[in-house]
Amino acid sequence: MKLSMGGYLLGAVLLAGCSQNAETAASTIKDSMNNSITANSAKLSTATFAGGCFWCVESDLEKVDGVYEVISGYTGGKIKNPTYKQVASGATRHVESVEVKYDANTVSYEQLLDVFWRNIDPTDSQGQFVDRGHQYHSVIYANTQDQKNIAIQSKKDLAASGEFSKPIVTEIIDATTFYPAEDYHQDYYKKNPVRYNFYRYNSGRDQFLAKHWKNDNHSSNKMEHAIMSTKSYSKPSETELKNALTDLQYDVTQNEGTERAFSDGYWDEKRPGIFVDIASGEPLFSSKDKFNSGTGWPSFTQPIENGRVTENKDFKLFAPRTEVRSKGADSHLGHVFEDGPAPSGLRYCINSASLRFIPLEAMADEGYEAYIVAVK
Repeated sequence: MKLSMGGYLLGAVLLAGCSQNAETAASTIKDSMNNSITANSAKLSTATFAGGCFWCVESDLEKVDGVYEVISGYTGGKIKNPTYKQVASGATRHVESVEVKYDANTVSYEQLLDVFWRNIDPTDSQGQFVDRGHQYHSVIYANTQDQKNIAIQSKKDLAASGEFSKPIVTEIIDATTFYPAEDYHQDYYKKNPVRYNFYRYNSGRDQFLAKHWKNDNHSSNKMEHAIMSTKSYSKPSETELKNALTDLQYDVTQNEGTERAFSDGYWDEKRPGIFVDIASGEPLFSSKDKFNSGTGWPSFTQPIENGRVTENKDFKLFAPRTEVRSKGADSHLGHVFEDGPAPSGLRYCINSASLRFIPLEAMADEGYEAYIVAVK
């Protein structure tokens, strides 16, 4: 992204990175697309949004269940087939935007709007975060009149919620021609996770979102499914579980058992990597969030990402506890306590028997490349 004013130095670093990556960019735009998308493309709906840096907006919307493809590009300008350099100059009046292909039977346009609002600053008419200028301001491009009506009502609801003290200024206008951006911009957060996360953190986007949505309970209904990564994990059959798990692993995950403290396991594991559900392979915790609690069980300050674990009250002992289970396979993992270190103040006390550790050097080969940044 081209950064101006206060973000000039950061912009220079990132633009240099874009130039280097352009030479080695993959020819395919979406490595996450499967063959069925082409066959079923006529059944998918289209939504178009602009929320500043399209790397970030693409990343946020691709995590929504029911979204099959998000393409970064340019909308609303005066020339055909603009280049990134032309758009970044502001001269063409294009806006960095994304085109979303989604299954309306799985996720509604209204739900996509909910995700969009929660990942931008809708009160800024001059850009988004460190990116300033017309080319970075927020816009909802309506592809149909129905989308326009829904967007207008959604904007009114956001204004009435009192979440923001300033007026909601995000534009709602009819969609015009969308031009896909250069290949090296597509899936940038996957291809260049270090540069992407450096940019995102220093842009101030996540700090702003954390401040404004820290007490948001909306995710408990319409947004619950939208926070998960695109790959889904499910519980194996009973036969598969018994064949794959040891007696201890089965007892812990399926019967809510507990292993002995300081037993052979991951309580003293210090290598970088991720911990996944032993039953389904669902990513659960990062070594970066692991700490020595002195309890003899692996302990973490937080899950690897929102929505990966569920929490339930456990009344089996004299005092109620909060049980932790995996989201996909519903495996019993352990319990969470409010006596952990910063930044969360929580201690996720997890049975080693419910986990499988994948070291950093093996993550890409085992299909967890997207989570490498969560370890580094």
